[in-house]
Amino acid sequence: MTDRRIALVTGASKGIGAATAVLFARSGYDVCVNYRADAEGAKRTVSQCEAQGARALAVQADVSAPSEVASMFDTCDAELGRITCLINNAGIIGGASALDDLTPDALRDTFATNVFGTIYCLQEAIRRMRCDTGGAGGTIINMSSVAATMGSPGEYVHYAASKGAVETLTIGAGKELGPLGIRVAALRVGTTATDLHAREGNPDRPAAVAQATPLGRIATPDDIAEAALWLASRQAQFISGTVLTVAGALSP
Repeated sequence: MTDRRIALVTGASKGIGAATAVLFARSGYDVCVNYRADAEGAKRTVSQCEAQGARALAVQADVSAPSEVASMFDTCDAELGRITCLINNAGIIGGASALDDLTPDALRDTFATNVFGTIYCLQEAIRRMRCDTGGAGGTIINMSSVAATMGSPGEYVHYAASKGAVETLTIGAGKELGPLGIRVAALRVGTTATDLHAREGNPDRPAAVAQATPLGRIATPDDIAEAALWLASRQAQFISGTVLTVAGALSP
């Protein structure tokens, strides 16, 4: 083992998660790359991290399954060491839908991944980080969305509600875990240039959001990764229990 810092990034086979993993690797972290199904994407992320001089490991786990989350953290412990930063990035939209057409399965899956999965990963991180039981402290960064404040009517109200829960969780966890040496913050992310909306059946949404954004574009994955890295840095060491919006001035 080395004395390098260790980050675990969930949902890191593509998009924001992959960009975050690679940037953390470039900045001196060894990285545990979580994925649910895209093994090839996770392998690419690991290779990109290793190209930055980092140790990197891909671990398959569905974050909505507590036993898989526990196994993932155990694997990271054994192969890299105990994490010092957790980035709770894994999430799903659950498909575009008006509320009266929303299916129970889509609702359940959205909350199982976005809310329960965030909590399961947070719990495992706490057990390893807390200073009162021998941990070294650390930082937890949760990914939220501007949907939490805008509501996404007619499209993603269920997703917006799940991200609202993530923000409440962040505020409470920041207060609860501060005395244990753990900072918790969230990024309220605007629409980002990934394939997420295309995969969720709404490929035209990014272009529409770009037109409504005061900075004239949507985010790149690197925009979000840079904000996550800053929150994990010493420059943000007095920031906890709060939400940073990274959305190009788009607001309700």
